[in-house]
Amino acid sequence: MAKPRSLKTEAFVKWFRSATPYIHQWGGATFVIAFGGEVLADGEFQQLTHDINVLMSLEVRVVLVHGTRPQVEANRRVTDDRALACVKEANGIVRVEREALLPMALANSPMWGADIRVSSGNFVTAKPVGVVGGVDFGHTGEVRKIDAEGIRRRLDDHEVVLISPLGFSPTGDVFNCTLEDVATSTAIALGADKLIFLTETAGATDARGRLVSEMTVKQAGEAMASGAGNLPLDVRIYLPCAVKACGAGVKRAHLVSRHVDGALLIELFTHHGIGTMIVPESPEVIRRAGAQDVAGIVQIIEPLEQQGILVKRDRGQLEAEIDRFHVLESDGNILGCAALYPFPEESTVELACLAVNPYYRDGGRGERLLAFSEASARKQGF
Repeated sequence: MAKPRSLKTEAFVKWFRSATPYIHQWGGATFVIAFGGEVLADGEFQQLTHDINVLMSLEVRVVLVHGTRPQVEANRRVTDDRALACVKEANGIVRVEREALLPMALANSPMWGADIRVSSGNFVTAKPVGVVGGVDFGHTGEVRKIDAEGIRRRLDDHEVVLISPLGFSPTGDVFNCTLEDVATSTAIALGADKLIFLTETAGATDARGRLVSEMTVKQAGEAMASGAGNLPLDVRIYLPCAVKACGAGVKRAHLVSRHVDGALLIELFTHHGIGTMIVPESPEVIRRAGAQDVAGIVQIIEPLEQQGILVKRDRGQLEAEIDRFHVLESDGNILGCAALYPFPEESTVELACLAVNPYYRDGGRGERLLAFSEASARKQGF
């Protein structure tokens, strides 16, 4: 007789199954991950290294953009000759330390002994900021161009690319750039699938201080225009960069707390995530269900059937009646469903199986499904 599974084992199996679509989706994808110097200063980089190794094992193409300052700064600083020398030294030290830590494999795991190679280079061409408001910013620069082809060649060789916030001019000058400028420009130049900022806070929040798990570019713009003062400092810095990246072809941008161990994996491989995701437009659509959606619908309604909330339907009945269902889908995942059963002789229609995945409740999705169902019923003459 088989041994009963523990609750811990069952939770793992459930999580692993739910993560499978993402594992399949992100193979071959390009992620640009940006983080400040405090990640190394606070001893958190080794944990991040483990997560990066996991991504590499799943054939994700990883570009890391690191900072060197001990805290996030809201404004550019003037970089004179002395400051530039310090910046060069700091970037050199940080780069060497990160190159040393990145190849560390996960002990007692299949990743032990894996050969993770790290590549750095002069991928950033920069120009001087110049004089702004009567202040000469000296060696402070902004990105002029990213050597996307050079980065892609390293990624094609299965290397992690590590980029410092330094830019170089064709005449050999060195410029001190901001982490967010370099990361955003790199993600845009590569047409990255994701731009991820590791932040000091949990992510963007609403007027009540609650975490906003997903925002469209339009919503993010409205949040910056109307409530920027309520947003945490690091979000005020990174959110405009996320909006810029998504508006220029990057598929997704994320703000994820650096303080939660495994936050990167939670954000990338779970339905609910842990930070704020910014998208060009909402990926959620309501459409008519098909046979390929049966498994996703079952996953949502089965727990409710077991609780007696919904009438039980066997899989054969569901497949036979699938044309009566519509689903709320996001990136191939079924978040909710509803069904309409018409009774023409009574000139009425019954709404059934209105349900939303527990991870996605309290976001207005049930209301959207109800409104769609009502509109659909009216189109059918009911």
